[in-house]
Amino acid sequence: MSTATIRNVLSGDGDRFVYVVSALAALNGLLFGFDTGIISGAFLFIQDSFVMSPLVEGIIVSGAMAGAAAGAAVGGQLADRLGRRRLILIAAIVFFVGSFTMAVAPNVPVLVAGRLIDGVAIGFASIVGPLYISEIAPPRIRGGLTSLNQLMVTTGILLSYFVNYAFADAGAWRWMLGAGMVPAVVLAIGILKMPESPRWLFEHGRKDEARAVLKRTRSGGVEEELGDIEETVETQSETGVRDLLAPWLRPALVVGLGLAVFQQITGINAVIYYAPTILESTGLGNVASILATVGIGTINVVMTIVAILLVDRVGRRRLLLVGVGGMVATLAVLGTVFYLPGLGGGLGVIATISLMLFVSFFAIGLGPVFWLLISEIYPLSVRGSAMGVVTVANWGANLLVSLTFPVLTDGVGTSATFWLFGLCSLVGLLFVYRYVPETKGRTLEAIEDDLRQNISLAD
Repeated sequence: MSTATIRNVLSGDGDRFVYVVSALAALNGLLFGFDTGIISGAFLFIQDSFVMSPLVEGIIVSGAMAGAAAGAAVGGQLADRLGRRRLILIAAIVFFVGSFTMAVAPNVPVLVAGRLIDGVAIGFASIVGPLYISEIAPPRIRGGLTSLNQLMVTTGILLSYFVNYAFADAGAWRWMLGAGMVPAVVLAIGILKMPESPRWLFEHGRKDEARAVLKRTRSGGVEEELGDIEETVETQSETGVRDLLAPWLRPALVVGLGLAVFQQITGINAVIYYAPTILESTGLGNVASILATVGIGTINVVMTIVAILLVDRVGRRRLLLVGVGGMVATLAVLGTVFYLPGLGGGLGVIATISLMLFVSFFAIGLGPVFWLLISEIYPLSVRGSAMGVVTVANWGANLLVSLTFPVLTDGVGTSATFWLFGLCSLVGLLFVYRYVPETKGRTLEAIEDDLRQNISLAD
């Protein structure tokens, strides 16, 4: 999404409709981000309301990840069967129910149930948001538009930090968690303005509807694109989920699963979930720690915008290499900061700056580019299911990191934990260099054609 393109949209020219529709679909990311961030502040005060063991504390924080893994496991197939648009509505409704359940929870089991329900919704949302946008966007701006989903993830995190700060003095964790009902309602209303994915419509025999959607979202070349979609559908008419294990699809599966795991074992969500707790350990108070996370969240949003502006110009692969490389360096610094003794009151400032830099590099690389790539590299017939498998792996790794982070910091120390994340990031950097392809400016059908002809994605 270039600066010139943005000016065209604002001035009334260009593909305004597809921008509006993509922005509405990206609200799925807002649900994802809000749930990710809200627990970090609320948890500081939940501890005062219920008597809990460390294990139960970990279950409350990670409950949403378990639900998300379950949601992602079936979300891809639901997106293929029910349609992208209908699954978006289901995700909004389920998220509303989960947020309400947490807000009124009288005890820990009900609170965990609410977290699980919310998790199922964000499992759906994390698949269907980027999937829908990638299929409705023109190739020349698909990268920037699909990355809107990650921008809304970071916006949701930042919004949750503001909500946490607003209620911090009162310790009103129920209001913090219940606030998630608002974006769910906005998404449910917004879906009324959204058409179905043209590729999904075509695959289900609704060709005239697919043509109508393309005419609303393209400035030209509609019949040519319909021909490409038709050829792809005919070629893969007999394919299915089992084809994910076919030799010609293995390169795409390796790339997707690898990025899914590395995105999490670099430790990003340990920072997001436990940022106030990490900063509190440096001597900052509850309210000051939450306020510091607002700064981290702001940096996350700003750098995601930078990634959106660059992804269709410099490419996906280059952003990943720069982003992951920067994460390796900042994690090394973070480990050193927590290792050195005697930093006194300056420790909180240094730790906060280091965390901001770490989040910045994530936000220009693994954050948006992972979700973009997995929405591009899989064939239409298995795209939803493939994204489901990859997203399950992503949430599984997320769950592992969020559960083990407190154990690691208690057992080997915060410094060693950050160094371990840095080592994982270094391996991830080598993985990106060796296996991750460049998909900038290519149609989804052309990418699939390379796979079918056994042309290496990384070439």
